[in-house]
Amino acid sequence: MLKELIIAIQSYSQAHQFIIKHKLWKWILIPGLLYTVLFLTGMYYFGQTAGDFIEWMAMKTGLRGWIDQFSNSFVGFLFVFGTALLWLIMMLLYFSLFKFLFLIIGSPVFAFLSEKTASIIEGKDFPFSFTQLGKDILRGIRLALRNSVWQTVYVLSILLLSLIPLIGWLTPILAVLVECYYYGFSMLDYSMERQKKTPAESIFYIGNHKGLAIGNGFIFYLMHMIPIIGWILAPSYAVVAATLSTYPNSSKN
Repeated sequence: MLKELIIAIQSYSQAHQFIIKHKLWKWILIPGLLYTVLFLTGMYYFGQTAGDFIEWMAMKTGLRGWIDQFSNSFVGFLFVFGTALLWLIMMLLYFSLFKFLFLIIGSPVFAFLSEKTASIIEGKDFPFSFTQLGKDILRGIRLALRNSVWQTVYVLSILLLSLIPLIGWLTPILAVLVECYYYGFSMLDYSMERQKKTPAESIFYIGNHKGLAIGNGFIFYLMHMIPIIGWILAPSYAVVAATLSTYPNSSKN
């Protein structure tokens, strides 16, 4: 898995050079700008909602009053820290649902961009077909829905674990790893479809190459630490990087 993680991470640097060389910017900026607007809007409103929900739960369950009875600063610290972790997990849950919604909306562009990348690497044109593009879009939507269900199950389970003292402190790491895997999974599947793998074969292949998926998703999330520019570039860079990672021995032209 370590080798695959390194391949996936290095593929982002190769993707940057690839995009510049082959002038693919319009396929990067258009979906990236849409993603950024939706991301900012959603994070603002959901962030407020999550904070209000946690405060409401603390009041309804009597937890807030129980904590206020203690003058122990350590108990107060545990409450604040636990609240922050719960808020973080809820934000990750929102981000996972938003991400899959955007994958569905952007699937036509992502499918085309992955195919364009592969055609340049292999030095041949894949004949364009609206029928095939439609199949790619439907497959992407089905797989995104399938992954969103499984990821939601895992994240909700992690959310419950976050309520357990001490053990819950590790849950954000688990949640991020799950997020990385399923996002990278969606990016890699565009290449799997082009290789004529069925959804079941794609699931089996990526399940046996988790490093490629986790590495791709990890850099995608890491790019969000760069405001605006990182948000704009992250989605399409992930597509190109995932495609390049399936050609580890290629010169990437």
